[in-house]
Amino acid sequence: MRKILLPTLFVGLVLACSPKEEVVDYTKMSDEDRLQAATQIAQSTIMVDGHVDLPYRMKVGGFTLQREILDVSVRTPDGNFDFPRSKDGGLDAPFMSIYIPAGNQAIPGASKALADSLILMTERLANTFPDKFAMAYSPADVEANFKKGVISLPMGMENGAGIEDDLSNVEYFHGRGIRYITLTHGKDNLIGDASYDTTGTHGGLSEFGEQVVAEMNRVGIMVDLSHVSDNTFRDALAITKVPVIASHSSVRKFTPGFERNMSDELIQAMAENGGVMMINFGGSFIDSAYAAGSAKVREHIVNWLVENNLNRRDSAAQAYIKEYTAANNPFPTVQRVADHIDHVVNLVGIDYVGFGSDFDGVGDSLPTGLKDVSMFPNLIAELLKRGYSKEDIEKICYKNIFRVWKAVEDYAASQN
Repeated sequence: MRKILLPTLFVGLVLACSPKEEVVDYTKMSDEDRLQAATQIAQSTIMVDGHVDLPYRMKVGGFTLQREILDVSVRTPDGNFDFPRSKDGGLDAPFMSIYIPAGNQAIPGASKALADSLILMTERLANTFPDKFAMAYSPADVEANFKKGVISLPMGMENGAGIEDDLSNVEYFHGRGIRYITLTHGKDNLIGDASYDTTGTHGGLSEFGEQVVAEMNRVGIMVDLSHVSDNTFRDALAITKVPVIASHSSVRKFTPGFERNMSDELIQAMAENGGVMMINFGGSFIDSAYAAGSAKVREHIVNWLVENNLNRRDSAAQAYIKEYTAANNPFPTVQRVADHIDHVVNLVGIDYVGFGSDFDGVGDSLPTGLKDVSMFPNLIAELLKRGYSKEDIEKICYKNIFRVWKAVEDYAASQN
């Protein structure tokens, strides 16, 4: 008996004497102290963003080593993402959107060719600045890159049109590094119906789309249900064998009639599937009042430019536009983004929500306090103010999406 009791007693004494981790009540901090704490959390925790449109921005801006064109290894005067600002905000793993415009669907081979070119562009970024960026194909890669202090560049293909009409392209793109595929974009495609399209070509997923979802499960690509119609959403959930994601969608409750966002029914269905909804920061996604407010501002500016015989490039016009927009701010605030996160958490729990900003993809519509990747701590501070714990923030930043990503990897490994 003594051989059992002595170790047990020893363990009990050690536990009793061990210092307890201090529980911090962030709600009682000053705003300044809370923001400092949020910044520390952001910069010490892996942070994943489900959707950043940098590759297409590089394509439009011309990716080159000549900094006068575009070099996101240094601070850039426009756009929402670059290395210094990402470091400031604590963003470690922005999913690079390999974006295929719906217009490419009409030209055979064009979608796949564009996807390949954007993948090459992303790889070139990592190869050109290996001290700042690195490719990432798994949660393990992200963790390793985080320890090195470099920003991971996982990739997701926005619009399954890149698969063309060839199922073997699913495995091809997995080999090229794609780790999620958004099934549709602005128009119905061969896979299924899109939320922005009213045609209802297939009534949901097509037969080919059903095969695509099954093949994505088999090879280890996450199924992304942002942009799809409600019927496509339901059909995909009925077929998938693993959790899904919505890489950049928000809550429809705050934008009634906007099918691009997710209804409570779909949020609950995704949670039952074990999936993760990653909140889009775009103004029209988080507040229905933004569209009306921004339209009034635009109308006034257009009339003012005509009356003063100026165009937007004139310095006087730029100064006026900045001043007028600030005085008649149509933009929602960081608090509104937190409202969306609150809604998901209250509806289904903390395990099913993440960040999916759509930075570099939603123009100048971003909320006050979330204009670029450097401002993530503002959102984290707001969540801390509302009573979210450090552990809650870690789930939102990376643990939830890592859980889904690993489940998809594990299922694929069991099938191959």
